[in-house]
Amino acid sequence: MSIIDNALSKHAVFDELNAKHQGRYTIQETADGIPTIWVSTEHVLDVLMTLRTLPKPYVMLVDLSAIDERLRTHRHGLPPSDFTVFYHLMSLERNSDIRVKVALKEGQSTPSATKIYPNANWYEREAYDMFGIIFDGHPHLTRILLPKYWEGHPLRKEYHARATEFTPYFLNTAKQQFEQENLRFVPEEWGMKRSGRDEDFMFLNIGPNHPSAHGAFRLVLQLDGEEIVDCIPDIGYHHRGAEKMAERQTWHSFIPYTDRIDYLGGVMNELPYIMAVEKLAGITVPERAQTIRVMMSEFFRITNNLLYWGTFIQDAGGMTPVFYMFADRQKAYDVIEAVTGYRMHPAWFRIGGTAHDLPNGWQKLVRDFLDWMPKRIDEYVKATMTNTVLKGRTQAVAQYDAKQALAWGVTGAGLRATGIDFDLRKARPYMGYENFDFEVPVFYNGDAYDRCLVKIEEIRQSLRIIEQCLNNMPSGAYKAEHPLAVPPPKDRTLQDIETLINHFVSVSWGPVMPAGESCAMVEGVKGLNSYYVTSDNSTMSYRTRIRTPTFAHLQQMPSVINGSLVSDAIIYLASIDIVMADCDR
Repeated sequence: MSIIDNALSKHAVFDELNAKHQGRYTIQETADGIPTIWVSTEHVLDVLMTLRTLPKPYVMLVDLSAIDERLRTHRHGLPPSDFTVFYHLMSLERNSDIRVKVALKEGQSTPSATKIYPNANWYEREAYDMFGIIFDGHPHLTRILLPKYWEGHPLRKEYHARATEFTPYFLNTAKQQFEQENLRFVPEEWGMKRSGRDEDFMFLNIGPNHPSAHGAFRLVLQLDGEEIVDCIPDIGYHHRGAEKMAERQTWHSFIPYTDRIDYLGGVMNELPYIMAVEKLAGITVPERAQTIRVMMSEFFRITNNLLYWGTFIQDAGGMTPVFYMFADRQKAYDVIEAVTGYRMHPAWFRIGGTAHDLPNGWQKLVRDFLDWMPKRIDEYVKATMTNTVLKGRTQAVAQYDAKQALAWGVTGAGLRATGIDFDLRKARPYMGYENFDFEVPVFYNGDAYDRCLVKIEEIRQSLRIIEQCLNNMPSGAYKAEHPLAVPPPKDRTLQDIETLINHFVSVSWGPVMPAGESCAMVEGVKGLNSYYVTSDNSTMSYRTRIRTPTFAHLQQMPSVINGSLVSDAIIYLASIDIVMADCDR
């Protein structure tokens, strides 16, 4: 399937909605230009179903979350609301999105959308966990990131944001036993049933500290011999409250936190956040800064995919390749460190540009890497992907089709392995990607083997992009001359008082971003990664929503591996490129 260019106006969907729902919604203008409508709880499911079944349908629920509106002062005539639930929908055929919002009063519930979009399940549980919002008709509305005994809902505004505002943590024997008892898995609570009257459940507990779990992740398998009858992915062991932290950091000082979401993605995490803030502020990024951002983002795509490839083979039983690939990652990190000063978590992008210009000699470092890497990939492919044992373990294993992928919100390599030609860098170019010549790798079997092939080809395409950055790096500024961007040069602060004041405010207090809402989405290393930020005309974000691909990909797991073997579950986890910090945030 290829992407059809959006020949219609971005608001043409309103004409289609009017055919069934005229007068049932109001329109909101946002800084990101995404069509945004408000509907009542009474009509939200009808509107969602209409959007899902249009001739060019909004086939994917990209995100669903909420906002506590009670302390927000700059709402610009929006409907009265204590809490707002929002749905971010995507249409591939239109190559466009729509945002649907529902205004709720304190204690008011809204119907569950799980019968329209199955992946709404975890998103609604998260909104319940973080905000206490009830979704009527949800099949299993329980906490998902926090323990079931937790009191309060952390993303409500009355909930504290700093550790110093809480009673000091302690862990005595009684409390430890209490917490251990609450971790006990009760199958009946999850709707599991015994296979016979005289038979007990047979379970296999994997994690939350198991090497195949790729992080602090727990997987409970209900088995019939080696066959998986049912499975429960249990997340939240890596939850650190990144979205809450964003409410207590200035727009600039939150940048280092973004690096630690997908801790293998580096600056790729920073990009959607700063792009969203730049939309709010109306900042135009210089061409040189854009190209630098693209080059460094593609370096991190390579380091991520090398680690993925090596551990994928390791989980399939091949021990050697991961060591070679780690060595090659170090060569990429040498370039990253020379440019940014850091390796895994540079926190180097800035609102309006980058922290510094490229250092002297960067061209030789990049050229040496480009000369080194391609022949290494050829050797690895020959040594691994042609191996009959690896093929037997991964081909036609953990397989799903394009329809399933779209229903569960799968993006990135997992979507492109099912024949869907969708890469945000091509479909909706940002940061100047429209100026680069590269291909979107697509495979068609939707199995673990093809997902790995997509990742390998992504490395080759990233090398092509980096080489074009090397050969065509624009001259000019590496940061925008904008008062809400990076501070002005120090020498100018010694010449006029206005620049000195601007510098002082930016550094000590932080810039005040205009009131409004903005979302930016990028093709991250694992799939679609987006930041949806809300400003209340303050130095800090009122609400920062982080949409990550791992959260969506893990939710799909039961629909893929139920009926498979235990060994297939391990291959599935290896093939979807998960990082638990990316899931739990």
